[in-house]
Amino acid sequence: MNRVLIVDDDIEYRENVKEILDEAGYPNDMAGSAKEALEKLVVQQFDVILLDFMMPGIDGINAIEKFKKIRPNSKIIMITAFASIENAVTAIKKGASEYISKPFKIDALLLMIKQVIEEFRFEGDIKKLKLEGTLSSLSNSIRREIIRLFHANKKIRLMETARKLDIEDHTKLIFHLKSLKDAKIIKQDEQRAYLLTKEGKKVLECLNILDQYLSEK
Repeated sequence: MNRVLIVDDDIEYRENVKEILDEAGYPNDMAGSAKEALEKLVVQQFDVILLDFMMPGIDGINAIEKFKKIRPNSKIIMITAFASIENAVTAIKKGASEYISKPFKIDALLLMIKQVIEEFRFEGDIKKLKLEGTLSSLSNSIRREIIRLFHANKKIRLMETARKLDIEDHTKLIFHLKSLKDAKIIKQDEQRAYLLTKEGKKVLECLNILDQYLSEK
């Protein structure tokens, strides 16, 4: 089973999340600070790290790079009480895979953990197939859904994208769209509608090949 590390200075919060993970069947451990988490990461492997944005000492943003130096393959979910595009972009640039806002629903947290674990496995398969590089930006399942949606619709705007993918958190969607734009997989036209680039269409072909490979495993 994939192991999860909970990093938060609020002991009651840590224990509540631990109970959620216990009931979901995820082996887990807790740390009350980034410093304590670093000590655990040196000796233990965690596939997912739930990291609080605001903590005394080393805060969540500055902790990301330190965690990644020790466990570069671990997936980090940033947990914040102050959701903003700026915070999300900063976290992803530092190396986080996702973020979720407090207070969150239990199902939403468990789904996100499931998604980043899928991302972890997806990246492993990409390495096996020697498809590193552009495809690594597609390890997130939401981004793959976006590419397929844009292929099916040719051109599509932000709100329609959110509605078709059933994503209520528009900040999160904007974050994923920006990641795909930075990778030159999608672009916007003069009317601000999104569409696949030539590179994006090539990536879609690679995704179809990868899907076929994974279905045969």
